[in-house]
Amino acid sequence: MAMALARRSKNLYSCGVLRYSLSLTSFSRGFASSGSDENDVVVIGGGPGGYVAAIKAAQLGLKTTCIEKRGTLGGTCLNVGCIPSKALLHSSHMYHEAKHSFASHGVKFPSVEVDLPAMMGQKDKAVANLTRGIEGLFKKNKVNYVKGYGKFISPSEVSVDTPEGGNAVVKGKNIIIATGSDVKSLPGITIDEKRIVSSTGALALSEIPKKLVVVGAGYIGLEMGSVWARLGSEVTVVEFAPDIVPSMDGEIRKQFQRALEKQKMKFMLKTKVAGVDTSGDLVKLTLEPAAGGEQSTLEADVVLVSAGRSPFTAGLGLNKIGVETDKIGRILVNEKFSTNVSGVYAIGDVIPGPMLAHKAEEDGVACVEMIAGKEGHVDYDMVPGVVYTHPEVASVGKTEEQVKALGVEYCVGKFPLLANSRAKAIDDAEGLVKILAEKETDKILGVHIFGPNAGELIHEAVLALHYGASSEDIARTCHAHPTMSEALKEAAMATYDKPIHI
Repeated sequence: MAMALARRSKNLYSCGVLRYSLSLTSFSRGFASSGSDENDVVVIGGGPGGYVAAIKAAQLGLKTTCIEKRGTLGGTCLNVGCIPSKALLHSSHMYHEAKHSFASHGVKFPSVEVDLPAMMGQKDKAVANLTRGIEGLFKKNKVNYVKGYGKFISPSEVSVDTPEGGNAVVKGKNIIIATGSDVKSLPGITIDEKRIVSSTGALALSEIPKKLVVVGAGYIGLEMGSVWARLGSEVTVVEFAPDIVPSMDGEIRKQFQRALEKQKMKFMLKTKVAGVDTSGDLVKLTLEPAAGGEQSTLEADVVLVSAGRSPFTAGLGLNKIGVETDKIGRILVNEKFSTNVSGVYAIGDVIPGPMLAHKAEEDGVACVEMIAGKEGHVDYDMVPGVVYTHPEVASVGKTEEQVKALGVEYCVGKFPLLANSRAKAIDDAEGLVKILAEKETDKILGVHIFGPNAGELIHEAVLALHYGASSEDIARTCHAHPTMSEALKEAAMATYDKPIHI
């Protein structure tokens, strides 16, 4: 069989524009400055990109300090994003299964109810344990940790306002900006984190809203809408665009939306919010067609604004040292993550590319490897994306629409989970696997999985893309039986030849 194991080539990432190619420390609270305090690397921001960069730099023998304003490490992802949302997604799924599916498996009980404080407590415990774990990793790797808000006073100095009201100056030969992103606001909508909430507020509601409106049909909005729908809320998603999750493969997207609709989530697409009235007991939204037309109203107990995120660079003093940004505030960097200012670097959500925690981590590792004189590389065309609803959606590489736009002749292989023995055995068989491969070479161009555990299954495909594998390579690889992963093997067989089990 054709084992395509050629190493991937480097991507060029210059001036913030990614050029895709398919081939492609001691622990302390703060310190005063002095000449002897200069670090090899200073990282501003302790989120996934920042803390990973700091640990890797220390592992490479560089004296490293990480500055974090929040007071706990892990950034948005760990504190008010990826981790708490996954905790609630899991807890709410367990409740939903107990209420709707356990009886068919012979598990019966008189009633089941939600203990929301206990559910929130489990979420908070997970977050607290993980943030403490990062502090432990800093100690282990001798990363110096400074709590406070950092801003540049020169390309090699960061002034830090500490929580106690003091100030420290941290010096560094190389300074990495890893300050992440913040919730994107919408005109005329004021987030109070009580009745009009961001994802942060949606993770900490004190009671289950009877009616929840989600403004924005992206990853975050659909995940949080799914949580509260399972717990009993009437959820309506309002989206300006004609489709949910516009970056998703079109065929997968349609099946995904149908699945959410079966879970009683409602969708109002091609619709914009023209106004918000919070004067009454309920929040009243004024809606109108995106193209213009007759207005309507929609009432809700809680409105979740989930219209995307913006790079967080406010108050960093970028103008003071002359760091260039684009028109939407992203910091421009070259292929080494270096800004136009010597010795100043940027990674993660503050630069162009997917706003994903795992992308930021890869940025951080590659950046410090290059600072240390080694080779570093991140291929943004091979960063997987996952929507953690149930079923999940996971993808890597090109969508069918993107392949068509490139003018590449291609083959498509699909395999439904209804024909997968493990999925049928556990009575969780909604979804499919879809593979796109170049017709002439059989090289895999993209893989899209809709189904349970899609976020775990996708990584075989990520590895395949990284090494330029063909669909036949996956098809001829032995997969354990019975497993969900056999659906990926069968989809690969369908791409270059024919599947066995359908």
